Formats: sequence, structure tokens, C-alpha cells
Amino acid sequence: MLTKPAFRVVLFDLDGTLIDTNHLIVTCFQHTFRENLGREVPAAEIFPHFGEPLPATMDYFGPGRGQELVDFYRTYNVANHDRLIRQFPGVPEAVAELHAAGVLLGIVTSKRSDMARRGLRVSGLEQYFAAVVGMDETTVHKPEAEPALLALQRLAVQPGPDVLMVGDSKYDILCGHNAGLRTAAVGWTVQDRQTLDQESRPHYWLERPADLVALVLGR
Repeated sequence: MLTKPAFRVVLFDLDGTLIDTNHLIVTCFQHTFRENLGREVPAAEIFPHFGEPLPATMDYFGPGRGQELVDFYRTYNVANHDRLIRQFPGVPEAVAELHAAGVLLGIVTSKRSDMARRGLRVSGLEQYFAAVVGMDETTVHKPEAEPALLALQRLAVQPGPDVLMVGDSKYDILCGHNAGLRTAAVGWTVQDRQTLDQESRPHYWLERPADLVALVLGR
């Protein structure tokens, strides 16, 4: 007899959660800062800003030059996106299994929706997601609840404990909390795990993609 999934909806962050864009993002930031600010910024200083809307990160590193840096970053990112993104082992299989089990899947990302869909398409994941919400579609962004709530609206689902928000940064987890959802942090995050746990308190930690399937399907 088929068992009912423990969660009927899963909302995912994209970068660093579903697709491995860590090298792409660090490369784009470092190139932007090197060319525009004359600074070499180590990856360790960039990681804490993963999941943050790009304009906020650029305002932090280049006060008063945020939009200039955003435009430069995006141009370089678009030119190098497809060749630098990777798949996390086991993630495509986990997503396909959840979809096959009838779980509704959505994306809540701090990148623009067009680039989010491009990343999903290049990674072979686009067909599994019924809703994609990018930062260009809401007035406020993660960690506020609005992006997650918009994704649920598009899925025709009410927020509640049967919806899981999965991410690799505090912005993802706090977004889920603020929307009244259950939350899970992925063990393959580049963030400091202790800090992430202390700052956002996810309900669950997923060490590998198979743990996500087991949690969502109640195995």
C-alpha cells in the first residue's frame, strides 16, 4: 500500500541547494571586485553572502557603486553560466523521485527568474518544477516570507507544516520560518554549519539527497 508523503509540497532554493553554482558565483564575484574595486576577495568572505539578493551584496562590498557592480556581475555571469555550473550528485535523482511520488515542487531563489529557469534547464531539472519565483517578482526578498508565499500561491497551496522549505543559507531557512513552513538545511552547504544552525535553526539537516527523499516521503 502506498503511504502518504509527510510533505505534500517542497520549496527549494536553487544555487548551492539544487545546482552547484558555488564555483560560478565565487568566480563572478571575484572577477567583479578585481576589475571594479581592485580588490582580491577570498571565497571565505563571499560565502556568508550566498542567498542574499545581489544588490545587497554589492552595496556591502562597494558602497555607492552597487548598481554598477550588479550590472558588471550579471554580464559576466550570463557569459559564463552554462560552462561553470555543476550538478550535485544524487540531487537530480531525488527531485525526480519526489516528482514521481506526486509531491509539488517549487523554486524560491534570490536570482532573477530568467536565470533561475536557465539553470534548471541546463541542469535537466526544469520539467519537475511547477512554480519558479525569482527576486524580480517580489517587492521584498528572502529572508522575508513573500517569495515563499508567492510560490505557494502559484501552486494553489496554503502555507503550513506540510510544506518544506529546503536551502543552504540562513536566508532560505528564515524565509521558510517567516512563511510558517517546516525547514531543512542541506549538508552540502558551503556555509559554516554551526553558524547557519545558530542563526536560522532549521527543523532538519539533510546530509545527502537521499535523506530528503526519506524525509518528504515519510520513510
